[in-house]
Formats: sequence, C-alpha cells, structure tokens
Amino acid sequence: MKILAIETSCDETAAAVVENTSILSSVKFTQTSHAEFGGVVPSLAKRDHEVKIDEIIQKAIVNCKLKIENLDAIAVTAGPGLAIALEVGISKAKELAIKFNKPLIAVNHIEGHLLSPLASPNFQFSIFNFQKPVLGLIVSGGHTELILIEKIGKYKILAQTLDDALGEALDKAARILDMPYPGGALLEKAAALGNPKKYLLPLPMAGKENRNELSYSGLKAAFARLVSAQKKILSTQEINDLAASFQNRAFEHLIRVIKKSIEHFSLSTEYLLVGGGVIANTELRKRLGLMGNDLGIEVYFAPMELTGDNAAMIGIAASFKFTKKQFVTDFDSLDRLPRWRIDQAV
Repeated sequence: MKILAIETSCDETAAAVVENTSILSSVKFTQTSHAEFGGVVPSLAKRDHEVKIDEIIQKAIVNCKLKIENLDAIAVTAGPGLAIALEVGISKAKELAIKFNKPLIAVNHIEGHLLSPLASPNFQFSIFNFQKPVLGLIVSGGHTELILIEKIGKYKILAQTLDDALGEALDKAARILDMPYPGGALLEKAAALGNPKKYLLPLPMAGKENRNELSYSGLKAAFARLVSAQKKILSTQEINDLAASFQNRAFEHLIRVIKKSIEHFSLSTEYLLVGGGVIANTELRKRLGLMGNDLGIEVYFAPMELTGDNAAMIGIAASFKFTKKQFVTDFDSLDRLPRWRIDQAV
C-alpha cells in the first residue's frame, strides 16, 4: 500500500510517500526562524508550518509521480511534540482524508524513529520473526529512551532520561561554548578535533545505572562551571578539547546505562534498532557499533537521511498500522497528543 505521511511535531515541515518500508519520496523544510532565540519557539513553528505545509505535501506527491487519488491512506504524527505544531499537520491530514475519502492513521513520533532503521538497505526484515526480544534506542533532542520491542506496536520503556535528553544536552553544551543554535552538529565537529581526556568531567549517576535512568543535567552544570572557571578567551584547541570531553562523558553514560539495563532485565537479545536525530553523530554510531560487537548484538541504524525528524519514518510506522486496519474511526476525536508515550495506546 502507498501512504502519504505528514510530520509537523516540532520545527520540520515534512511529507513523504511510502510503500511499506520503501520511500518513494520524502520532502522537508527546516525552519530557521528559531536560531536567534536559541531554541524552538512554538508560535513561530506553527506559523512556518502553516506557510509551508501545502507546498511540501504537493512536492512529495509530485516527486513520486503519483496523484493523491492513487494513494491508499493518509498518516500523520499525532504526538509527542509541540501541541500547536502538531495541530497543523493533524488538521491538514484530516482535511485531505475527508476530501479524498482516504483512511486516516495516527502515528506516534517516537515509533517512527524506532522503526526508521527498517528503511536501511542493510536491514533484514526477517528479524521480526524473532523468538527473542528486540531492543530499540531513541536518541534525539527531546527523547532518550531504551525500548523493548515485544512486537511491532507493543513496546516497553526500559530506561529513559530524568531530565535533559542527550540531544538537548549536546545543544546546551554547544551554547555554553558560544556556538549558535542548534549546536549539536557544531559540537560534534569541534569534538572530532579535540582530546576527550583533556578535561575531567563527572560521569552522570556513576554506580547507579542499574536504576535504568539517564541524567544529563548534572553533567551540563559541571561543564558550565568548568568553562566559566577558565576566565579567559578560549583558544580553538581548548574549545575542541572541551567539546570532546563533554561528548565523551555524555556518550559513555548512555553506553553504560544500555549495558546495565540489559543486565538488569536479564535480556537475551540479538538486535538493537537505533533512531533519532543524535544518531547522525559519527562518534556515537561508532561507539554503539563497538558496544554491539562486545555484547554480540547486531546494531541497525536509521539511514542518515532519516535520523532527524522526517515524514518517511511516519509512513513506515503507518504501514504496519494499515495492515492491521488501525485507522482513526472518528476524525473529531483525533487531537494533539503532546506527551504521548510510545507504550500508551491512543
């Protein structure tokens, strides 16, 4: 089946046409109006979504050389995300579903990230005939979660952050170093040229990882104190070393919690699916791959083009819902779900 998917959960206006796990077209517009504020401003996000959404949807349909009449369903992110941003996508999806008499599918944004590795050409779909549990890891600006996939559509959160998500922590560390928003990618570039052992930073929750919780607020505070204590204009190399030291500890904490969670829950798993915007970070991919080798777990990453927010991943998740006929039966009842957890039914 062919599905038109719409994503407006934060500051990406995106649309895609997906057939099962194959991406026929994918288009997105990244908003730039938030940079001067150092973070996403919900009212500006809504405004930009409203301006761009029709154009983005039209491009997605034209690019796959189909007409909307030829599609089998409309899918849309219902949450989690910014409420007034979600509203734009949901309203447009309802409008199109009614106008063209198409089934409407509500998708959890995190489930989209979780299933995005299925679009990888290296992915072997047969692993979902598994006898053992499959693990999923979401690492993004708003979420850091380790998830047990009992089957597609049935999930259990094993570990999650108590405060900042990893992506948020990286952005804040970049801001402390006076890098412009969003700073995570800039921090990564600096870290690649730095010495990760130059500055000693505390390892978050050291010795407490069996609680299956992550926390980055303490690391961020320690980093801010370290930078402030320099009391001078930092050289380029010092900035690189600071970036590398922060990133090193942040990633080390994540890897330790994953290992402790696997041990704590006595999980016997062969596969780990990894998605989310932070997975575009080359160093993190490397470390997760090495962790997989150490544990005998095969790690599947989302394709680079699907690491950030996008509509293709929403279409992939919707494809599984389509086969189970999990459609929205009452359009009026579909509302924004800004805090929708992946382990909660709609």
